[in-house]
Amino acid sequence: MKHNAPVLRGIVAALALAGALAANAAEPLKANVIHWWTSGGESAAIKQFALAYDQAGGKWVDNAIAGADQARATAINRIVGGDPPTAAQFNTSKQFHDLIDQGLLNNVDAVATKENWGAIFPESIVNAIRINGHYYATPVNIHMQDWFFYSKPAFAKAGIKGEPQNFDELFADLDKLKAAGLIPLALGGQAWQEKITFDAIFADMDRDLYLKVYRDRDANAVNSPAFRNVLTTFKRLHNYVDPGSPGRNWNDATALVISGKAGMQIMGDWAKGEFSAANQVAGKDFGCFPGFKNSPYMIAGDVFVFPKTDNAEQVKAQQLLATVMTSPGPQAAFNQRKGSIPIRPDVDTSGFDICAKEGMAIMKDKSRQLPNPEMLIPPDVQGALQDVITNFWNKNQSAEDAQKAFASAIKS
Repeated sequence: MKHNAPVLRGIVAALALAGALAANAAEPLKANVIHWWTSGGESAAIKQFALAYDQAGGKWVDNAIAGADQARATAINRIVGGDPPTAAQFNTSKQFHDLIDQGLLNNVDAVATKENWGAIFPESIVNAIRINGHYYATPVNIHMQDWFFYSKPAFAKAGIKGEPQNFDELFADLDKLKAAGLIPLALGGQAWQEKITFDAIFADMDRDLYLKVYRDRDANAVNSPAFRNVLTTFKRLHNYVDPGSPGRNWNDATALVISGKAGMQIMGDWAKGEFSAANQVAGKDFGCFPGFKNSPYMIAGDVFVFPKTDNAEQVKAQQLLATVMTSPGPQAAFNQRKGSIPIRPDVDTSGFDICAKEGMAIMKDKSRQLPNPEMLIPPDVQGALQDVITNFWNKNQSAEDAQKAFASAIKS
């Protein structure tokens, strides 16, 4: 894709700001960055930001902590304890709003204004990072958490000739995979994975009901027969996972699809990083589809927040990080490896795979954009609902009882 003149001016301005920030520091601007990207594909992605930051005059100090919950807890403990990192990863959600309320984060308004974030980024992303008129987080990607990935060899072995177009065809294909002696659905049996699988089914079945439940927290919607049907359809998937599912990490589930031992996985597009690390090519070795025809594109992603500090060098480092992470070049290099799509539309797309290109095309249709639950409900409510879903998935509980538990949790 060729950049037009305004885009070129934007890139030049971004690099000028980065250069000015770095030039003002006698020493490289050291940035201690906490994140949870530790799998093969994730590590390859975050290294692109580290390299770009160092090339811009900084010194990236990597602080990778396995597990999102553990990484966020470490960041919060360090912030509250007076030893804050330069930047810390959170999801594009309400997870960091308590830190804002307590005055524990610096804003990056100077960078956001210079880069015109409000006009460049999607509205849902802007709404997630601009709080009370200030930009408190730097978005680095747009993930969609309910992609269906499948093994081309596994589908061929099971005699499946095309992608399922609806739930009837999906379950028919899962039956064929089981009959072929394969694991039909590769699922990592962890609470967060079970919850995003549920949300994938929910969004594909009834977008309007999804919004009534998560955005409006409508008790009548939760208690409806339609929502009970969502629960029943979700639990039906349990017939297609293998006994080794409980406790399995998401990337180990992806590895089953990569090896052809499993037919399919419902996972965020970060899974593509694992396929890439295994030298598999989308459309050749594996396939992908973002739900069924005209399904909503559930927006998720990652941001970095910047803990409060009065240290002038650290403030410069934070602003340099915000500039580098959102610049077109690093955006392309990072997202190609991460499996996500860029947060800005003026990035060269030639190096992206067919899945990413489909996602970018869908994002142009605002009517298909759907916030993920964590952008609509507080973290404590999300946690309570996750407990309800994992309990329903793993125990012999009726859909009616799960429905009651869900209704109670969403009111909390």
